[in-house]
Amino acid sequence: MFREAEKKQWTGFVQQGLQVNQKLHNYSRLTAVITQAHKEGCSLESAIEKEFAWDALEMDGQEAGRLARPLDGSTLQSFRTQFPQFRQYTPKFLETFQFEAIPAQKSLLKALDALRQMNREERTVVPSDAPRSFVKRNWAPFVFVDSGIDRCYYELCALSELSLGLKSGDIWVQGSRRYRKFDSYLIESSVWSQRKEKLLIQAEPSLDCETYLTERKGLLDQQLQQVAALTREHALPDARMEGNQLVISPLTRSVPEQTEKWAERVYALLPRIHLTHLLEEVEGWTHFTKAFTHLYTGQSAPDRSGLLTAVLASATNLGKTRMAEATEKYTADRLAWIEDWYIREGNYTRALAAIIKLQGEIPLAARWGSGRTSSSDGQAFPIAFRKPVIAQTNAKYGRDPVAMFYTHVSDRYAPFHPRAISSTVRDATYVLDGLLNHQTDLQIEEHYTDTSGYTDHIFALCHLLGFRFAPRIRDLSDHRMFCFERPSQYEGIQPLLGGRIHARTIREHWDDVARLISSLRQGTVTPSLLVSKLAGHPRQNHLFVALREIGRIERSLFTLEWLQDPELRRRVTIGLNKGEAHHTLKRAIRFYRRGSVSDRTQLDQDLNAMALNLVVAAITLWNTAYLDHALQRLRKEGFPYLKTSCHISRRWDGSISPSPVPIIGKEWTGLGEGSNPSGETLLIP
Repeated sequence: MFREAEKKQWTGFVQQGLQVNQKLHNYSRLTAVITQAHKEGCSLESAIEKEFAWDALEMDGQEAGRLARPLDGSTLQSFRTQFPQFRQYTPKFLETFQFEAIPAQKSLLKALDALRQMNREERTVVPSDAPRSFVKRNWAPFVFVDSGIDRCYYELCALSELSLGLKSGDIWVQGSRRYRKFDSYLIESSVWSQRKEKLLIQAEPSLDCETYLTERKGLLDQQLQQVAALTREHALPDARMEGNQLVISPLTRSVPEQTEKWAERVYALLPRIHLTHLLEEVEGWTHFTKAFTHLYTGQSAPDRSGLLTAVLASATNLGKTRMAEATEKYTADRLAWIEDWYIREGNYTRALAAIIKLQGEIPLAARWGSGRTSSSDGQAFPIAFRKPVIAQTNAKYGRDPVAMFYTHVSDRYAPFHPRAISSTVRDATYVLDGLLNHQTDLQIEEHYTDTSGYTDHIFALCHLLGFRFAPRIRDLSDHRMFCFERPSQYEGIQPLLGGRIHARTIREHWDDVARLISSLRQGTVTPSLLVSKLAGHPRQNHLFVALREIGRIERSLFTLEWLQDPELRRRVTIGLNKGEAHHTLKRAIRFYRRGSVSDRTQLDQDLNAMALNLVVAAITLWNTAYLDHALQRLRKEGFPYLKTSCHISRRWDGSISPSPVPIIGKEWTGLGEGSNPSGETLLIP
């Protein structure tokens, strides 16, 4: 209803745009005439008569009054016409479910009881003693009228607040899996009381409130003083204050000019290979298909080619029918059978872990990064059906609905956690899912996102969970920093400070914060679910407020380091660029119908994203392996820029190998088709 009302209001403005524009032009002419007459000391009446006829001016003003909307206008005005639609099901809805809530929402529960009683007695007038305190300021003018309480808006207001409460966890339904009490997502209170001391001692970083506040307070004051001094001396590296505005200079190119020529020479040595053969070759190195076990028997898939064909059908977006048409061996029914019995989320996760593990052991991968930093970002794909289930329109991606594949990528180009998400949900909701639940050997310490992946709460949660969060924030000068002391103490950067940290709020709710962090570490709750609950309705959620204060501390410290350290900015940019390169490859692999998503359910879309991710990971491994061998060959030929590096200590088949590592699969000359240890091929052109 809210969306429809906003859309209707905007459509009305657009339709009247030409008339409104004409009135603005007339107003501009009128004010110019009056201003000029005032400056020259002339008669205002005479000046106006020269430019306008009084009758035309009067009519113009009247028409402008009709076009104008009330200054205190609200989209709620149009809700009354929708009330009959709600009455078709709200009486049964309220009778069916019994809601429970935190104390702050008891007034709303009493209002729902009053509505139930009115429905049973078929009364249309709201009793004068009906609960009122749940009605918010924007609803009050419509709910409370001269004649008493408006039944239509009273019920709609109660339903709206009920929706918000269910989203945040302030209101819950006993027995529901989705709308549970917020407290039930965390470690049980009795268990927390018994294990609290042990969990806090084991926590790294420390979950002691006073230790945290003392350390961060001293560090934040030191950094603010330091940046303020650098600002006054105009000594910030590639950053400066212009009035009240912070300006950061763009990064400059830091690679040698010969890089492109070197890259061309290296890539010229790589063999050309079909994607089907590449998958089989990577499978021969890692045996990742063993992770795809039967749903009942637990046995690995005996038909390896059929399994790879089914995975490739999903990754390329061809689908089972199109893929069957392109093969001589498999029908659509056979591929569907393989998919039903062998392809599941857990199997994809184990297969991906095997590929990433081997890729991380190749010497070249260590040159790309330590394997301890990562980035995450969403990639939009169009929706192929009219009424999507988890995809909605996001203006950022145009008018058509899209689905998002959100992926975490390590600094070694390994995509280690894919997921399909709604395009209308902020990316930050899913950042912690990949960091905590990726199930690979990667030990991530630092993580990068763009602006959509950051919130103050993510800053807080990342720090308390032991991750260093480093987003690239657009329009950084518009995001104010916070301090413990008075902002006036930091001369030179006062325009960048937005207020003081409420340490009292942090202390009052620290036990709940520690319990929440321990719950995330123990895996009792999915991070994205918890983040969405916290953000669902922040007005009553004390945890939301406490985490926001902690997040402001961490974001302020990060911003201060960002201003002082150009290498941090460069490191973050490089990390995000690796994610963009990953997206480019995904777009090329998922080529059919522009990569459009035709699956309607969350589970199917997740499997779609995992298939694409697995294929991209296999390509990444294959490229890493052959690039490393190409560089070894060029090094032996005395290519000038190459330095000696360590060698792989084991064969691709897993057996121990002396240095240097043998050629992959067979003796490789740098040309021709890639090796295929199994000798088999997928029957796909």
